[in-house]
This record gives sequence, C-alpha cells and structure tokens, in this order.
Amino acid sequence: MDDHQLLQFSRHIMLPDFDVEGQEKLLQASILLIGAGGLGSPIALYLGAAGVGTLTIVDDDQVDTSNLQRQIAHRTADVGVNKAKSAAISVQAINPFATVRAIQQRLPAEALQLEVDQADLVIDATDNAATRYLLNQLCWQQRTPLVSGAAVRWEGQISVFDPRQESPCYQCLYPDTQADTAQNCAENGVISPLVGVIGSMQALEAIKCLTGVGESLVGTLLFFDAKYGQWQRIRLTKNPTCPVCAD
Repeated sequence: MDDHQLLQFSRHIMLPDFDVEGQEKLLQASILLIGAGGLGSPIALYLGAAGVGTLTIVDDDQVDTSNLQRQIAHRTADVGVNKAKSAAISVQAINPFATVRAIQQRLPAEALQLEVDQADLVIDATDNAATRYLLNQLCWQQRTPLVSGAAVRWEGQISVFDPRQESPCYQCLYPDTQADTAQNCAENGVISPLVGVIGSMQALEAIKCLTGVGESLVGTLLFFDAKYGQWQRIRLTKNPTCPVCAD
C-alpha cells in the first residue's frame, strides 16, 4: 500500500485482528456482485469503501424513480441509466483506485460461469429464483464462497454457503427449484432501511470471509424482523441427497 491507501484504510489497519494483512487481502480480492438494486447498492458502496481491489457488478436493469426510495447507489440524475453502470460510478467516486467492472446485461450460464471462475467470492443480491439456484450450482462447482441475502416487506435474511467447508448449499435450504422462492419488492413492497441492513451484513460477511477474521455465517441462516427489531439464528443442515452439494 502507498501512503494514500495507508491513510484511507487506517481505521481498518488499527483493528488488531485485521491490521495491514487484512487490508492487503481485500486489496488483492476479486468479488462478483450479482444485482445492483436495494441490496446491491450498500454492498457495492461498502466494499468499494473498504478497499476491495476488483469489484464486478452485474445488472441488466435501469434505474427507475421507484428505486430511489432504497437503492442508495443511484441518484435522481441516474434514472434511465443501467444500474450496474450507475453503481460502478458511485463506487469509483468513493475509491478511484478500485477496479470496478459494470456488466450491463443478464449473463447466460456459460458467461456467468466464466465470471464465477475469476472471482474469489460471489454475492447474490438478486430477487430472481432461477439466478439464485444457478449461482449456487456454479459456486459449488468452482468451490467459491457465496454470500446470499434477501429482503422484502419488513423481513430480511442472510447466509453464507462455502464449498470449501462442510457447508450446506442454497439448494439444501430451498430444495424445490420449481417454487418461486424469491419474492420481489415490486409486488410486495419493502421498508427502505431494511435493504441497507441486510446489504451491509452481506458486505461484512464478504470481508470476514476474504480476510479470515471472526466467525462467518456458514451453516447459519440469520433472519431479521425489522418491524420488531428481532434477530433469529437458525442452524442449517446439509441435505445428504442434495443434487448440488451431496458427496
């Protein structure tokens, strides 16, 4: 790190269990973020601010006026602009030294696999069930950690699936791939700070996973009830017949 980076990330470096070594790991890391909406916005901004070296943001949607209630990476002037592009510009404004790639289309399976191959960690910030299952499968094949989050109405959840450990996968949690488990905000609504809470937690779990600091949510599903301010932890078990992660 140069003098500017030592100053910029000094509050990380001051942490005894993080120090220069943890910051160097972030600077060398490559993260693939799928989705630049309600969850993806705080994820992108915090990872950029934290000093992640390479961040690839994928989203084929454009910023809409209704997004501005909660998608904090975008501004009124960004309405009509692709979300991945808008989020990338916001990240670069915070940390111009980061390498930020904006992929402004929905990737087919083959192209998505190539992106997963190049990433040290993948973050699922989508509201699309088919994409969630595909990401889970690709991450398991490539032994790439996957940080998954969801938020709708007043409720959010987060978990980490890590093929490098004895971890269940996303399909262990939701085995019925035909059921549309991913509810979206457009149909159900969402209280705006909730996506900030869950997205920030996803960014935190990604940082912990990349640096090895602390204890991650691998094997745990964390629920948050925003209306009543309650957190609930549920231990996940590996499905011995899971078509994705069973031995």
